[in-house]
Amino acid sequence: MSEKFVIFSINGKDASASAAVLPETFDDLLITASEKLKVKAQRVFLDDGTEIKDISQIRDKDKLYFSEGAEFKPPPPAVDNNSEWVTLNVGGKYFTTSKRTLTTNEPTSMLARMFSDDTEGYLTPSSIDKNGAYLIDRTPTYFEPLLNYLRCGQLVYDKNVNPAGILEEAKFFGIESVIPLLEQIISKESSNRDILPLTRRDVIEALIKSPYSAELRFQGVNLSGSDLSRLDLRNINFKYANLQGCNLMGSNLSWCCLERADLSYANLDTAQLLGVKSLCANFNGVTMKNCNFKDPAGSRANMEGVNLRGAILEGSDMGGVNLRVATLKNANLKNCDLRAAVLAGADLENCDLSGSDLHEANLRGANLKDAAFELMLTPLHMSQTIR
Repeated sequence: MSEKFVIFSINGKDASASAAVLPETFDDLLITASEKLKVKAQRVFLDDGTEIKDISQIRDKDKLYFSEGAEFKPPPPAVDNNSEWVTLNVGGKYFTTSKRTLTTNEPTSMLARMFSDDTEGYLTPSSIDKNGAYLIDRTPTYFEPLLNYLRCGQLVYDKNVNPAGILEEAKFFGIESVIPLLEQIISKESSNRDILPLTRRDVIEALIKSPYSAELRFQGVNLSGSDLSRLDLRNINFKYANLQGCNLMGSNLSWCCLERADLSYANLDTAQLLGVKSLCANFNGVTMKNCNFKDPAGSRANMEGVNLRGAILEGSDMGGVNLRVATLKNANLKNCDLRAAVLAGADLENCDLSGSDLHEANLRGANLKDAAFELMLTPLHMSQTIR
């Protein structure tokens, strides 16, 4: 029988391979492999992972892998260090790119020094995984925009990616030219964040930190469009605040300062507004159905000079409210309690006051053109309307 030649390798490695004549017995095979490979060979595998237990199963020129008892482990693929292309395994995500991309635009960066042909300043590449990719223990989400930057010189990233994370990666890899650009983007985003409206969460966090009796300052703050429904907002200073389109339904705004605040088209249905101060505030187009302004303790809501044009206040308890020189043109005040309310000089043109209670209300000098008073609970007296 002609001799068979085989290649001996340690399990999981190729570098230790050596050729030899196949012994006649399986035991002799293990002894020969132990001597050649300097290991205590106990198990034999083919390169496809098949375990050999009989010498007759081995063919000529087979590559044999010997282990000291461990399961088969395939050797790492050969890496061509002269190739113009490299594959990086960054945090489990693979990126294939050319050495030129990594070395040309940022020649002093870590990546350039890892793959440059210039020996000066050379860094040894990291470990290689089973697929032959260089392992880099960084976040792929932040690495990808930097690789694209090295490719085309433009920084493009998904809107959901935090540029601060990209900046940290740029500093780590030493990609210096992109750092000023990222710092500028972060600075601009920070400035824009300062003018964005506060959210419900922002307001709740502030409320949690403050006792309800303290005056929490939201003066001049932008809260437009925020959902503040059913929150306890008593005693808060909203002077000059932007509350356009806010949802304040069912909230407690008692003793708040809303002076010159903008609440246009906000929803305040069923809100509590005892003793509220809203001098010259803008309530244009607001809905305030079934609100309560009447404080049993006697403090009056001051809404002097407010703009309630087109507002809906139907069914609200507004006893004693000061609406002097307020604009209520086209407003809906049906079935409101306006007993002892001050409406002197107010513009009530085309205002619907049907079913309202205006007992002892002061309407001296008010503009009542085309106002509706059907089904009023108490008749108006001349003394209430004459200047």
